[in-house]
Amino acid sequence: MNKMRSKSLLPIAVLVLVSLSCSALSSLGGGALLEDDFGSKGGWGVGTDTDSSVEYSDNGLRMKVFRENYFVWSTPNDQDYENVHIEATVINNGTDPTTAFGIMCDQQTVDDSVYYFAVTPAGEYAIVKAALAASDVFLTNNDEWGSSELITQNASSYRVGADCGNGTLTLYVDGKQIASVSDATYTSGGVALFTWSGQKAASADVTFDDFVMTKLSQ
Repeated sequence: MNKMRSKSLLPIAVLVLVSLSCSALSSLGGGALLEDDFGSKGGWGVGTDTDSSVEYSDNGLRMKVFRENYFVWSTPNDQDYENVHIEATVINNGTDPTTAFGIMCDQQTVDDSVYYFAVTPAGEYAIVKAALAASDVFLTNNDEWGSSELITQNASSYRVGADCGNGTLTLYVDGKQIASVSDATYTSGGVALFTWSGQKAASADVTFDDFVMTKLSQ
């Protein structure tokens, strides 16, 4: 999969965050800062155009991409967070192994400046730093996609996690640590979920569920 991404699309202006329930996750430093099972429509950005679609569907947040090498994301609110652990279940409704999906954090006011944690059904992964008017930098594997035997290939679903804070970025898949890097360019910002179609794939189709964000222990 090509490491360059197309111009990103932010689905519709962020809506007002609805009240969300919290649950204790003491091993990650306390209760949930934000939690959503997408059972009802809430504050995540949604919308559909000729390139992509982000909509609530079947008790999940479903993202579809209708063109090659295109990146779409959705945010739950316009708040900034720092030093967080984020998890979400990802269901891959498509068949292309180069579809990438994952978590974004520390999104700056300029939307293209952000960290993102990407996983593919082919077992590839990357932790990436994006900045406005610059090529994305893969902080893992010498600026290239990596491959891990810890990522089950073509699974029906994945539990993707990310630590984002204290100068460290760590990616998890199904509870297993895949990679960790140090970078403190961004120290706080917005969070999001994303889907990215492959370089030669005409579409991508992913559903997110069971999102939870907790505070990292210092």
